[in-house]
Amino acid sequence: MTDSPKSSGGGPPSSRFLLPAVVAGLGTLDLKARTIVEGLMQGLHRSPFRGYSVEFAEYRQYLPGDDLATVDWKVYARTDRHVVRKYEEERNLDCHLLVDVSASMGYGGRAGMTKLDYASCLAASIAYLLQRQHDAVGLVTFDHRIVTRIAPSSRRGQVHALLVALERVQVGTRSNLAAPLEALADSITRRGLIMVFSDLLHAPDRVVRSLRYVRSRGMEVVVFQVLDPDELTFPFEGAARFQDVESADEVLADPARARDGYLRRMDELTRSYERELRGADIDYQLVDTSRPLDLTLLTYLAGRGRGVTR
Repeated sequence: MTDSPKSSGGGPPSSRFLLPAVVAGLGTLDLKARTIVEGLMQGLHRSPFRGYSVEFAEYRQYLPGDDLATVDWKVYARTDRHVVRKYEEERNLDCHLLVDVSASMGYGGRAGMTKLDYASCLAASIAYLLQRQHDAVGLVTFDHRIVTRIAPSSRRGQVHALLVALERVQVGTRSNLAAPLEALADSITRRGLIMVFSDLLHAPDRVVRSLRYVRSRGMEVVVFQVLDPDELTFPFEGAARFQDVESADEVLADPARARDGYLRRMDELTRSYERELRGADIDYQLVDTSRPLDLTLLTYLAGRGRGVTR
């Protein structure tokens, strides 16, 4: 299912949150991601990505702003001193960000951003978050094959390298998540986190099997299905010619007559992904590109922090 309607004009609705159109006007992906992260994460005290284990090291004096949950109240009861526990990381989280660059991801209707731009901003923002907590993050871009691969690292300059790679991304050809995903899973020797950003419009059964395969190898998996509002609502009027951007196949249709059947199939697709993936202990998030980026990210991270995203 790779049909995407042709792009049309318009803009996103107003919001008290950062608008995709505003983010799009900020300039480089570096600036966009930093703006999103710094704007909404100041109040997030507890890391939403707890993929590493820690070992107790020592105490230190409590400082204003420290999380009260880290205060050792038993020590306070004995000594009347506020101290917090310090920990040493035994291993950092390895995170692989997988961004779909296939032709269908290049569609951008009235939302103001293409699906690829939106996915890239989400991936870049998460890379910034992971860098802030000193975790290793890497990038894979793919269509029917792996296009770019940067191994996870927590070294200085890693996020910049990822952002440069995302800035240079060009829309590819046909999509096939299963092949690149399975190839990546077979090459990973250390368990960690895989985050997929894709419209998932190719061979759903095989996509689910490949994601289940990755999960069975001990990886934590998070999937963002990124769709344009045109794909979710099919708002077109009047007879029109629709083209599959990956195969170039065309079909002439009357949107008014086709809308109910199209929406039913799209609803079945997204519900099937949600049911199958969450049943396999895989996080699934349906993303509408007309929704402000910071709100999408905050909603996901807040749910993850509460342990309710699955």
